[in-house]
Amino acid sequence: MNSETQMSDLLLPYQQRWIADQSQIKVAEKSRRIGMTWTEACDDVITAAGRNGMDTWYVGYNKDMALEFIDTAADWARRLNEAFEQTQEVLQDEDKDILSYRVQFTSGHKIVALSSRPANLRGKQGRTVIDEAAFHEDLPGLLKAAIAFTMWGGQVRIISTHNGADNPFNELVNDIRAGRLPYSLHRTSLDDAMSEGLYRRICLVRGREWSEEAEQAWRELLFAQYRDNTDEELLCIPRRDSGAYLPSTLIESRMKKDVPVLRWEPEAGFGTQPEYIRMKAADDWCEEHIKPHLGLLAQDSYSFFGEDFGRSGDLTVVWPLQLAARMVRRTPFTIELRNVPFKQQEQILFYLVDRLPRFIAGAMDASGNGQYLAEQAYHKYGSRIEQLKLSVDWYRENMPRYKAAFEDGTIELPADPDIMMDHRAIKMENGIAKVPDGRTQGNDGKQRHGDSASAGALAYYASRKGGPGQYEFLSIRGVERSRRNNVAEQDAYDDRMEYLRRRGLSLGSAFRKDRTW
Repeated sequence: MNSETQMSDLLLPYQQRWIADQSQIKVAEKSRRIGMTWTEACDDVITAAGRNGMDTWYVGYNKDMALEFIDTAADWARRLNEAFEQTQEVLQDEDKDILSYRVQFTSGHKIVALSSRPANLRGKQGRTVIDEAAFHEDLPGLLKAAIAFTMWGGQVRIISTHNGADNPFNELVNDIRAGRLPYSLHRTSLDDAMSEGLYRRICLVRGREWSEEAEQAWRELLFAQYRDNTDEELLCIPRRDSGAYLPSTLIESRMKKDVPVLRWEPEAGFGTQPEYIRMKAADDWCEEHIKPHLGLLAQDSYSFFGEDFGRSGDLTVVWPLQLAARMVRRTPFTIELRNVPFKQQEQILFYLVDRLPRFIAGAMDASGNGQYLAEQAYHKYGSRIEQLKLSVDWYRENMPRYKAAFEDGTIELPADPDIMMDHRAIKMENGIAKVPDGRTQGNDGKQRHGDSASAGALAYYASRKGGPGQYEFLSIRGVERSRRNNVAEQDAYDDRMEYLRRRGLSLGSAFRKDRTW
């Protein structure tokens, strides 16, 4: 029996089609546990065993997947040794040629399992396999590195079950279907696999007797076990409420093309320069980059800001907001700082906040090193600054409100791909929407951690929370009594009335004096 006959006997039709498709880039959209990774391992071994073949670099999202894939590839290599009937040796010495994360072939080629860091694929050649792609922390970064394999005749194989309608994997699938990407797409649901013999093969392997009734009962049991996850896990239908918390289309609908993102990353060694040099450089940057955009600020609107802190790894993002008509929070610009020393971050923040018209409140990330900058801002601006450590409780209370602002059209943000990616990084974890611990790669090739999404959420929180003086709901008559007894209250009352009059809002109803709009 030759190897081709044995492969035909072992593989089901959808598995055979996958191996027969030698497109440079192909994608498998699949149900759980139908043997697509097993099939890919077979093809990888056949390819690596040939003198004119190529190396395979396998990328799973955890260590256990890597070990399992290497075991599967080693098993296929042993099968091929038997199939060739001693006419060719695929492996010379199993103890030497099969290691924890590598299978070495007599052809000189190899199969190697890597971790999921995109940088691990750079500088390599051959075939790359990205398994369970929808569950990788940085699928766009992996794809960016993997596509380079094709320049010298290499191949890319992307295999996954779905993980939400707004996951990058589903976006990839949709782009292929829409003709925007010239990749090959294979879709195999559980029902597709069953129609081509999956359950019959299970019965054969397990030594059970197949019957139509038994197959139907098996399917019903699976559906009962997966319950609400049946569509996504078994039928290749991504769930809308999993994956990204904010759909791409929703984020994009709130983006404005004329809103700039002001970015500064000093040259290496800047932090060791004398303080007067650093202060001068920061002041020059503010004058050159921030000052021209201060004209975008509406002088008669209330201003707020949010800040997410980063120093040597993550970004610091400062996000100003202004309250406009119909309670829309408008973003005039955002500021992103990378590797900027503490004192210069303070300098830039104060430069901005000092110039925010009718500044009401700021919410700042006071976690870790961020506590320094938040504390300094509090000393300067008083109780208008809230120092926050972003806890599970904070996310639980405030992320749904931030999402509602997108849904209601009451927030505007820059049309920027990195800001889009940061907001798409927000995920549901144990029923709470938050920015996960993993990192993504920005357009500049450097890591991000959902920084602008955190800053935007903090800015929105500040715009709802308000500034100094927490008040209750008061009627107009109640405020009138207060203002007779307190001159400061008179000023606050007049500001409120003028604000309402300019926007044509009703004056006959109660309004909030806690600045929670």
